[in-house]
Amino acid sequence: MHKKVEVLPDLAALVQRSLELTLAQMHNAIQARGLCTIALSGGSTPKPLYEAIAAQALPWEKVHVFWGDERYVSPDSPDSNQRMARQAWLDKVEIPAENIHPMPTSAADPADAALQYETHLKEFFQLKSGEFPALDVNLLGMGDDGHTASLFPHTAALQVCDRIVTVGNKDGQPRITFTIPTINQARCTIFLVSGANKQAALAQVFASVADDYTYPARFVQPQGELWWLLDRAAGQGLQLPEE
Repeated sequence: MHKKVEVLPDLAALVQRSLELTLAQMHNAIQARGLCTIALSGGSTPKPLYEAIAAQALPWEKVHVFWGDERYVSPDSPDSNQRMARQAWLDKVEIPAENIHPMPTSAADPADAALQYETHLKEFFQLKSGEFPALDVNLLGMGDDGHTASLFPHTAALQVCDRIVTVGNKDGQPRITFTIPTINQARCTIFLVSGANKQAALAQVFASVADDYTYPARFVQPQGELWWLLDRAAGQGLQLPEE
């Protein structure tokens, strides 16, 4: 694992750096494999990144967009991660509809929706039994409680290691989320973290010893590159352990 931490002066610099890094990874994937697979996160921090990507001239027919987690709401809900990404990026570019792979949220049982998405990923990535998809780029955020994707502290989803997709739980509300093994299979994982309210959780995530189940972002130890991009408000005073 190649791990790098960068503290940027402000949110605008964080967005610019994440744009540079994401575009480089997308171009590398297309050059190496003929297409790029990218998993998106929700939240407010990545929205300006998506808007910036939308302004790029990219071979959109070679870009396939997935989601790492989704709230269990309809796609037109203001809370939908899919809706945010479509408005900020996907509706603004000439990307084929079949290249957009949203998480389903219409099944009566969220577990059925998780299985549907897992089946779709297995088919798209042509996976054998027990294999996990290797996404080219996986964008993640982190909450002030240390959660990432919809992997919340001390929830059952943290212990799911034999599935690609599972049901997360946020205060009793179901989410659909990648599992930890799926996240860790990515070729490049990029955390975007902003705000002073993240300092306490970051200190625990980067501590040499802390409880992974209390700070789930600690579980993210991907096989490929791992980038933590922080704005100064989030990264101020952060003590990084020796690599």
